[in-house]
Amino acid sequence: MGRIAFVFPGQGAQTPGMGESLYRASLAARAVFDMAEKIRPGTTAQCFSGTEEELARTINTQPCLYCADLAAAKALMEKGVKPDMLAGFSLGELVALAVSGAVTEEEGLQIVMKRAGLMQEAAERSGASMAAVVKLNNETVAQLCNEFEQVYPVNFNCPGQVVVSGAAEEMEAFKSRVREAGGRCLPLKVGGGFHSPFMLPAAEGFRAALEAFSVGAPQIPVYSNVTALPYGGGVKAQLARQIISPVLWSRTVENMLAAGADTFIECGPGRVLAGLIARITDKARVFCVEDEETLEKTLSEV
Repeated sequence: MGRIAFVFPGQGAQTPGMGESLYRASLAARAVFDMAEKIRPGTTAQCFSGTEEELARTINTQPCLYCADLAAAKALMEKGVKPDMLAGFSLGELVALAVSGAVTEEEGLQIVMKRAGLMQEAAERSGASMAAVVKLNNETVAQLCNEFEQVYPVNFNCPGQVVVSGAAEEMEAFKSRVREAGGRCLPLKVGGGFHSPFMLPAAEGFRAALEAFSVGAPQIPVYSNVTALPYGGGVKAQLARQIISPVLWSRTVENMLAAGADTFIECGPGRVLAGLIARITDKARVFCVEDEETLEKTLSEV
């Protein structure tokens, strides 16, 4: 008997209008946005009618994406589709922890708001950016990063795709080296050099901020970006480490497959994770839920 994994996209997946269709179609999804309005007034309007520029600011992106991702999961669960395991990409990991019961949905949003503010501040100070390197193997990308003082491999997405964070003054030279090696660099829609030493001030501030929140053990296994394994203890410590650590996404998916996952459902806007999973394995079904249409399609096939 196969097992269902819910996976949640992170920063970069945001898009104007996210969550609006689910808000109309699902009472459970609507409840997520109603909850957010009590904690962070204006979140619904930002998700449904915010501009790309507004949604690209980390301080807005993360709470809005948290709500859109969570709304998709709650719409599925409202219809009886339950996850056996969970994982989220960067910000998406906070959604996974909320779905798992490790934190309440309300505290999850408050934690995300703290995280977003700290990461926005660190990003503005660093002036770093991110790019996906394709058409090169992981080892080659790591070797190219080693040629530079402030370019780091940070997201191991799938075979042939590694994301790097780099200082502005070094990124053009790095891109040239990638081209010389036969690869390509694709800039990402994020406002900082995340999952790298550029985020050290944010990680330290987040570690302190988490002390004000109650974070328990997940009731559904949640795979950590930092270790690619299910969380045991030390959830708060790993969440703080996650901000400065590479996202081991490819290994995470492989470990979920080994644990019996044969159906992956990406909950939230875009289909980035679904595309990555399809490149990691051909032994699982992959679905997306981002609006009413994709919700109904998924429900008809799962």
